[in-house]
Amino acid sequence: MEPLTEHDIRTSFVNCSKGEAKRLGLPKDFADLPWDDLDFLGWRDPGAPERAYLVAPRNGRLLGISLRVTSSSSRGFTSRSMCSVCLTTRTAGGVALMTARRTGDAGRQGNSVGQYLCGDLDCSLYVRGKKESVAGGGLSESLTLDEKLARVQANLDAFIEKVVR
Repeated sequence: MEPLTEHDIRTSFVNCSKGEAKRLGLPKDFADLPWDDLDFLGWRDPGAPERAYLVAPRNGRLLGISLRVTSSSSRGFTSRSMCSVCLTTRTAGGVALMTARRTGDAGRQGNSVGQYLCGDLDCSLYVRGKKESVAGGGLSESLTLDEKLARVQANLDAFIEKVVR
C-alpha cells in the first residue's frame, strides 16, 4: 500500500459524516507504519476503543469505513475464533465482530453489516508472518503468499461491497 497522509485518510470515509472523520483518532504509530506490508490500513481509535477504522484502495481511489466493535464477553484463553478476512485463528478476544453502517439510503435507515475481523486489524501482517497470533501458527496451507494475499483482498472486497451497495 502506498503511504497515506492524514488528509487522504480523513477524506476517504464513505459511511460517516465529515465531522466524524475530522474527529477520529489516527493510529498511535502512524508515522512508523510498515506501508509496504499493508494491503489496507486498519486501526482501533486510541481515544475510543469501541471504534475502528479501515481504509483501503478500491477502484483507483481510497475508501474509508468507520466500524463499531461489538463488545463481547471474553470466552477464555482456550476458545478460538477466526478472522473472516485473513483466516488467522486468535484466542481470548483477538477476533471481534465489527459492524459498519451501510452507505446511502440503507445506512440512513440504520442498516449495517458485520464481519469478524482481527481485533487489531493487522490482517496484512498476520498473513505475511510479520505478526503471529498467540493461538499458534495458523492454518496449515499449501497456498503461496501471493495466493493468500489475493484471498485477503477478495475477502476484504466482499465486505466493502456489502457496506457500499
